[in-house]
Parts: sequence; C-alpha cells; structure tokens
Amino acid sequence: MKKYFTLLFTILIFFSSSAQYSRQDSLRGTINENRNWWDVTCYTIGIYPNFINKTIEGKNEIQFKVVKPGMKMQIDLQAPMKISRVYWKEKESLSFSNDGNVYYIDFKESLPVYSIQTITIVFQGNPQIAKKPPWDGGWIFKEDKLGRPWMSVACQGLGASAWYPCKDHQSDEPDSAFINVAVPDTLVAIANGRFMGKKSYAAGETTYKWKVVNPINNYNIIPYIGKYVNWHEDFAGEKGNLDCDYWVLDYNLDAAKEQFKQVALTLKAFEHWFGPYPFYEDGYKLIESPHLGMEHQSAVAYGNKFKNGYLGRDLSGTGWGLKWDFIIVHETGHEWFGNNITSTDIADMWLHEGFTNYSETLFTDYHFGKTAGNEYLIGTRKGIQNKKNIIGEYGVNSEGSGDMYPKGGNLLHLIRQLVDYDEKFRQIMRGLNKTFYHQTVTTQTIENYISENSGINLSKIFDQYLRTNQIPILEYKKINGLLNYRWTNCVTNFDMPIKIKDSKIWLHPTTQWQEQQMQNDLNLMIDENFYVFTKKIDN
Repeated sequence: MKKYFTLLFTILIFFSSSAQYSRQDSLRGTINENRNWWDVTCYTIGIYPNFINKTIEGKNEIQFKVVKPGMKMQIDLQAPMKISRVYWKEKESLSFSNDGNVYYIDFKESLPVYSIQTITIVFQGNPQIAKKPPWDGGWIFKEDKLGRPWMSVACQGLGASAWYPCKDHQSDEPDSAFINVAVPDTLVAIANGRFMGKKSYAAGETTYKWKVVNPINNYNIIPYIGKYVNWHEDFAGEKGNLDCDYWVLDYNLDAAKEQFKQVALTLKAFEHWFGPYPFYEDGYKLIESPHLGMEHQSAVAYGNKFKNGYLGRDLSGTGWGLKWDFIIVHETGHEWFGNNITSTDIADMWLHEGFTNYSETLFTDYHFGKTAGNEYLIGTRKGIQNKKNIIGEYGVNSEGSGDMYPKGGNLLHLIRQLVDYDEKFRQIMRGLNKTFYHQTVTTQTIENYISENSGINLSKIFDQYLRTNQIPILEYKKINGLLNYRWTNCVTNFDMPIKIKDSKIWLHPTTQWQEQQMQNDLNLMIDENFYVFTKKIDN
C-alpha cells in the first residue's frame, strides 16, 4: 500500500538506545524481519465493549499483501488484552506464541510474493484504562452527566495495540478499514468514515457499521459510544461539497450547534493554506468525546466544553486565542498534518504537532489578519522549555520533546519570514499536502522539499531547531561606528539571515564576526517573528 516504508536502523543507534529503551520498545518501534515481508491493506475490526465489566471482545480480519517471502508474522497487542485464536484459509487455525506485547503467528508455508492474504485474529480482555486521556491514554469507560455509559479510546503514543491486534507502527497504514461496533440498543456507536448501516444480531443489541476508504493511522481508528444525536451540513470546498456530520450527547445539542459553526471557518482557512481537505471520500465528522480531543481521521474528537480557547484559556496570552475554539481548529488541522501527511517513525512527530500548531497561527492570520497571527504565534513561545530535542530516538517508539508543538510552530514561522513572500509559502504548504498526499514521510523528506521549493538551503536551520535544544544568539557590538555581529549558541556553520525590526534591512550573520554600517546607536532590535535571542557585547 501507499504508506509502507521499510526502516533501516544501524547497530550504533540500537546500542546507544539500549540502555534507555527495552527490547519491547525495539520490537514496537522497528520494522524487523517479522514485519517487513507483509503490508497491511485492510483492517475489518468487530468489537463488543462491555461497560459493566470494562472488557472488550472482538476480532480483526487483517488483509495484507506479501511483499517478500515470510512465514512468521509479528502482531502487536498489549497486555492485559490477549489473542485467543488465529484463523487462515477458511478457518484453518494457525499457531502463535507470545512475547510481552508481541505475538508471533506461524504460517505453515511461505506465502507467495505479491499475493493478497487474510487472517482473522480473535481477541479479548480488559484493555488499559486511560488515567488522563488523551495524554495518558487507553480505553475510556465513563458516564455522562445523566449516568449513561459513554465510551471511547485515546491511544496516540500508547498505540492502537492497547485495544486491538495490528501492526502497530505508523509506517504501515491500512488502505481502508471497516469498524463494526456492537452496543446496547439504547446507545449509538460512531467510528471513522461513512455510516454503512446498523443491524441487530441479538436481542437488545445493535451493531453499527462504518467504512473508511482512505489510508488511516492505526491510532486514529476509534469508536465513540454514547447517547448521541447528530445533524448534517455541506461545506462548499475546493473539491465540491464536503459532508460534515456532527455528533454530540443529546443534552448538548443546542450548545453544539452554535459552537460548531466554527468548523466551516476552520475548513475555509485550511483549504486556503493547505489545499483541499484530504478525505472528501470519508467526509468530516466532529464528535463529542469523553476527553479533551484528538485528531481521529474523519471522526475528530471534541471535548472542549463548547468554549473558545483551550477550555476557556488563551494559550498565547494575547487574547487572539479566545476568538476561536482551540480543539476545533487544532484537531481539524491534523487532518492535513498527521493524517494526510504522517511521520514514518514516531520520533518525527513534530511533523504532526509542529505543523498543526502553526495551523492555529494561519487560522488566526486568515480570519483576523497577519498582525493578529504574528502576535498569537509569538505569544506561544512562553510554552517552550528547550530541555531536549524536538526529534526523538528512531526505532524505539520514542516521541521527541513536547516542544514539538510551540517550537515546531515557531520554526515554521521563522521559515515563512525567510521565504519573505506569503503566497510562495502558501504554495509550499499546499505542495506538501499534494506531493505527499496519503503518505508517510521522514523529517528529512519534508526538509528537502521545503528547501528545494523555497530556494533556500534550510538544512542548518532545521538542524538547529530540531536536533538541538539551543536557541541561536545574535551577539553584537559597535566598533568605530560599525555594527559587528555573529551567531553563537548554534550548530557549526549556522548562517541564517535575519531582519531588523520595522525595516527592510537584513543582516547576514555567520559564526564569524561581520560588520555593517548602521545609523542607529541604540540597542539592535530584531524582528520578533524570528525566534532567536540577542546579546549586546560590551567593548
């Protein structure tokens, strides 16, 4: 399928990580010999969650393409969930063994290369319960304010294998998926994609069926179960009418109808900056969730209590963040960055979070003007800690620093200043989503694309902001009427140009002292849109 990449990791990386990461981390984070011979094409997941016992039972029918000879398959399913049976070829049982959160399925023969095969995995157990979703994820068994069952799951980072068996690696997404959820007939079950109908197989029980026709991240396949009601709108988008469906708990219908008017504003801004919504075939849904929110593809989780800001707060401290609903904007932004363009390895999650953080600025810019967007972006810097690198360790299922959000957004804003032409920058953003449509990518691939299409070698800038926790310092001093300046606290050969505030004057510092005639005897003021520090050196 389109989103399959084989990852190669050196022995050096393995041993440098081994002291910090376990063998289980490597099994989860690496495309090894038991994963690289098969490529997922479709998941058909059927589940029955039991609210009283907090259990799940179900099966996952995994369709896959054989890309090279292989007989042993690694399937991920985290304890305490368990696999009970595996079927192949008309219910022929396959043997399997367990190693922590990994199961090995043994085929009785080497499967023909390029053939399409299907196995059915039966599973059950008590899934990990989310303690503080979505950050500390797992299955959510909650009651709504009327005491009725309200269930869902949030598993980014933790992994989809926390509740269903799969190849739990971002590099291999199914091209399509079917999600069938059996619930008491007093409740409604929603999932990704389009509703395919419902059917009763047992008294007092209804199975809701959903179908996804686009590639989808494992952690994005999510059911929502509760006393839901819904309404529908059409959004006139770049590719025609986009189906927008909204699902909320029945007692929140009026509040939701007012707050969700912001969806059209969000889609309008993002189609302008990023290109057409990437999943017209599956539609767009915004679904009230028992946690704050998540970017579940075509079924976005919403739990912001129908307030503007982030639960009523402005993360930028500028006032602009209270003009719009943070969860609607941020999680919808992920449809382009995170869901359309997906990082091959979770170490490159800044490709999801940095770009989506910057989508907040671009939304503000589109609806309230460039000055508003700049002020919002600059205000988010107070959340940057610079304790460790944005990019994590490869091959061990390791995310980078939480700075991937505001620092990643500030990096993109800085690049926008260097491009110095917003229409060109916009075409780069749109070009990313068109060129890497429904693909998984590495950071290096995205870096190369932006450098090539901006006409600027940005490699040192990416190295500085992604691969170190140092913010470059522009040192300067005045000698004999000349301004002297250089970069410090930076990577070797760092030479980023920078603009003086409220002027058209650019400086071109390197790590060596430069000099330039200046009329102003005051302290040097750098354009605040550049995320750098300055330091005056006394002679």
